[in-house]
Amino acid sequence: MRKRLTLFALLTALLIVLSACAPGGKSITVGAKTFTEQLVIAKMTTFILEDNGYNVEEIQNLGSSAMRQAIETRQVDMSWEYVGTALVTYLDQEPIADKDEAMQKVQELDEKNGIAWTNLTDANNTYALVMEREKADALGIETLSDLAAYAKENPEDLRFGMETEFRNRRDGMPGLEEYYGFDVPPSNIREMEIGLYYTALENDEIDVTQAFVTDPQINSMDLKILEDDQQFFPSYNYAATINQETLDDYPEITEILEPLQNALTEDSLRELNYQVDIEQKSVERVAKDFLDENDLLKD
Repeated sequence: MRKRLTLFALLTALLIVLSACAPGGKSITVGAKTFTEQLVIAKMTTFILEDNGYNVEEIQNLGSSAMRQAIETRQVDMSWEYVGTALVTYLDQEPIADKDEAMQKVQELDEKNGIAWTNLTDANNTYALVMEREKADALGIETLSDLAAYAKENPEDLRFGMETEFRNRRDGMPGLEEYYGFDVPPSNIREMEIGLYYTALENDEIDVTQAFVTDPQINSMDLKILEDDQQFFPSYNYAATINQETLDDYPEITEILEPLQNALTEDSLRELNYQVDIEQKSVERVAKDFLDENDLLKD
């Protein structure tokens, strides 16, 4: 009998220890699209949620439409998404330049879809025009207004490179020319695949190219982003998009993610992309180093 009691006591103690070590039963699925900054942000989110007692499953390499459907059906509980993508692509709205206005609009429209938007960041991966810094400085071009003024006076001087989509979409080149009041001769525009315009810029085949603000080549080539001083380009700020049922289950998520929300900027994302794409560091290492450097983990 004593041996049985002793064995029972040991098993009871073991169960108590295992229960104390086990996570609190909170489970969440974090999604990521196919490109670097999505993978890095998702990995950082995973580390932070695990640090706060969550069991996290990651689902990666989803296209935009697949990600949206996964959030709607709760196959994915949350991801980081651009408010501009939601407005234009998912909700068929006109683009909005002001990030707070764009955020308010997606919150209103997505409420009926059972999707919550939280943790709006300052990281705006919108379109931009960039130039080699030396050339831009020599021509006195700091802003898109400066570019427009120069192009109006010297319409044949500047050669532009861009992908076909940017040349034709309403929040791309046609809208930009109309908004800032200048016209680039068609012969001065070269269409090319995404990313190849950086090579063309480096080879002095073009003078101005489209970019995304968080492209790592901006850092590696020391390019100048021309300030969108009249705010034409729409907000593509990151925010957390969460299935409403998930947020109802775990309302503390917004507070848990707030430190990461505050740490995400265009500069920090450009640097993170640079470390993965240019320096060839692993996504996991880059994510963990960033969290450690910014004291975003408790342990």
